[in-house]
This record gives sequence, structure tokens and C-alpha cells, in this order.
Amino acid sequence: MLRKSSQMKRPKKAFDKVRIEEENEISKKFGLKNKKEIWKAESKIAILRRRAKDLITADTEKQEEFLSKLKKDGFDVKNIADVLGLNKEDWLKRRLQTMLMKKNLVKNPKEARQLIVHKHVKINGNVVNIPSYMIKKDEEDKITLSLIRKTKEMEKREIKKVPNENVEKEKIEEVGDEKVEDLVKENEVEKKPNEEVKEDIKNG
Repeated sequence: MLRKSSQMKRPKKAFDKVRIEEENEISKKFGLKNKKEIWKAESKIAILRRRAKDLITADTEKQEEFLSKLKKDGFDVKNIADVLGLNKEDWLKRRLQTMLMKKNLVKNPKEARQLIVHKHVKINGNVVNIPSYMIKKDEEDKITLSLIRKTKEMEKREIKKVPNENVEKEKIEEVGDEKVEDLVKENEVEKKPNEEVKEDIKNG
């Protein structure tokens, strides 16, 4: 069985303070689960750069074909020089998790990751639960959320009980001015002792 080749290249120096601080900032900015995501992005960008270097002396048609593919993938490149200027952050900006932030569908990267993992994000009607999914240019406007809304029964259970006084006031406000006096009389009758109520009935 053939072993699958690694999609990333680990740093040569494990304890490089400058690199570690930079990676910490990037992880926080994009809400990454671990730094492997950064190393994968670096490897992907390195592949694009090598391809661009090979095409420097190639025909214009081949260059345009390569640039057209990158534009469809969502990268803002106009020539080979722009491809050589791409970095790992340009790759990370195309991730689904980042695009949710860009479209203001979530408040922060952590919320975006949670919604994606719990299958609340759809692209063109299909559920996508991979935060690192790379969004193509034509998919940007097809990202939607499908949050599970609470049922009416669940909402009723969460409603806190209103004190009796407030309930009576709410009832009076609901019935309107015509029946306010009747409700007030009913409340007064309920508050009277049984004997007083009987006397009132006899007296008519």
C-alpha cells in the first residue's frame, strides 16, 4: 500500500521565537485549530510560486490559462508577478471559515468554525462541514446558514412566569377601556370575604 505524501512541510527550526509569535497571531486571526493549517497553506503557496516561475518564459497562452484558473479559485492575480507575491495569508483568506467572517454571517472565527463543524453551513444548497474548504470565486455568493430554530414549545418553556400583579395589568391593557371597570369589580369581589359577598348579593 502506497503511503500518502504529506501536504505540508514542517519548519526546520522547532523553536524559532519570531516564527512562533507570527504563527500565534495568524492562528488567532483566522481561528485555526492548530498550526498545521498554516504549514499546509505555506506548502500550497510554494507550489503555486514554483509553477509561476516555470511559466515566466512560457507562452502567453499558457500563462493566461494558469492565471485564469487562479482567478476562478478566488485569487486576485493579473500577472505572474502577482502570483509570486502571494503568501500564506492569501491562501487562508479563501477558507470557508474566513469567508463567513468576511460576509458578516458570524461574529468571530470560533463561531464560524462551530457552525461549520455542526453542519449549519451550506454552499449552493449542499452542507459543507470542513472549515478549511477553499471557496471558489463563483461560490462566494452561494454561502448560506441553516440554523435550527427553536420550536414554539421550547420557547414557551423558557418564558419566565410573570408576577400576579403584572398579569392583571397585562389583562386590563389587552381588554381595552370598556372592560377595565368590569375587571376591577371582579378583582374587588374576589378580595372580599365570603360573608360580605353574600350580603352584597342579598342587597342586590
